[in-house]
Amino acid sequence: MQPLIHRRKGSQALQFSSEYDIQDLLHALLRPWVSDIRPEEFTPSYAGSNTRMDFLLPDHKLVIETKRVRDKGHALKVGDELIIDIEHYRKHAEADHLWCVIYDPELYISNPKGLVNDLEGTRSTPEGKVEVQVVIVGASA
Repeated sequence: MQPLIHRRKGSQALQFSSEYDIQDLLHALLRPWVSDIRPEEFTPSYAGSNTRMDFLLPDHKLVIETKRVRDKGHALKVGDELIIDIEHYRKHAEADHLWCVIYDPELYISNPKGLVNDLEGTRSTPEGKVEVQVVIVGASA
């Protein structure tokens, strides 16, 4: 994102102020390499509700979920949001892998390594399993 935020002289910087901005960038980057990208695919019901995945790449059995940390309060909740998402995606027949991309431009997440360690790994129950990987992207100095 840095080349788009810190542009050459005279070029307007692009803003990534919402999760939709992050999703649009990711979709544009994936499109040349992946022909079947399904945004906003629904998940099976869990705890009485279902949710929509940001991206399903069925040929790769991969789900990509994006989060943008808005403030310090949201930084404390993003892990809980992803735990709920993991439970939804674990039940999806075409989701063997889940990549969680967290954009934290203000570096509000106080222990990024701890969050990654807590979320990553194989999540398995008799209803299904998913291999979770987490990437936290922050602003560089």
